[in-house]
Parts: sequence; structure tokens; C-alpha cells
Amino acid sequence: MNRHRTLRRLTLQVFGLVTALGILVVSGFGADMHTSGPFAGAKANKGTVSHSIVNGKSTLTLSDDFVVPDTPDPHWQLVDSKGHVYLLNKLKIKGDKVNSTLVIPSYVKDVAKVQIWCAFAETNLGEATFAKAVR
Repeated sequence: MNRHRTLRRLTLQVFGLVTALGILVVSGFGADMHTSGPFAGAKANKGTVSHSIVNGKSTLTLSDDFVVPDTPDPHWQLVDSKGHVYLLNKLKIKGDKVNSTLVIPSYVKDVAKVQIWCAFAETNLGEATFAKAVR
């Protein structure tokens, strides 16, 4: 009988330890993620963008509620904390697919704003700003 109680107590302790480790891992991942304010602009005005480190690379991801503007040539455009602007990947790709994730090139030192830029009309369709520039 004592052996059964000891085994049950040990099982509960292991379960508690695994749960605590799971909470630590999840909260650790959350600490590396930064989310911008909402997009604001004439054509891109829904959703946000999140910054995280994926496989050691700095990555931006559009939120699920982001709506791709119905314009001819929308692109990702980044603005760093010093005001340098980087026109990057197309947002729309073949087959009505969307580049909803962008790996930030190493030459971009930080990101203060993410803009959706129409390369055809050469206009800013909307932008989302981070509270503090992300790296």
C-alpha cells in the first residue's frame, strides 16, 4: 500500500514539474515577440505586425486580420529608427498567395515602422509603428 502511495506522489510531482517547465518555456517565447500598433492608412488599415526571432533570424509577421490592399503592386517597406527606408518583398505573389512573413535583411539595423507601399502608384498605403524600434 505504501509503495502505491509513493508511486502516486512521485507521479504528481513529475506532472507538476513538467507543467511548470511548460509555463516557463511559453513565457520565454513571448518575451521575444513584439507587436506593433494597428496599421493606419488609406488602403492598409487593419491588423498589426509582430516581430520575433525564428531560427535565429529576425522576422516580421502580419496578423491574421490584416487585409491585403487591393492595389496593383503592394510591397513590404521598412523604416528604421534613423529614417532610412528599405523597399523589400512584394506582398502579393503568384496564385493569390501573400507574403505574410518577412525575414529582415541583415543590412536593416532596426525597424521602427512597417509600411505597405504600392510600387506602381509610389504611395504609402498604410503603416504600423512599433513602440520601440525592434532588432
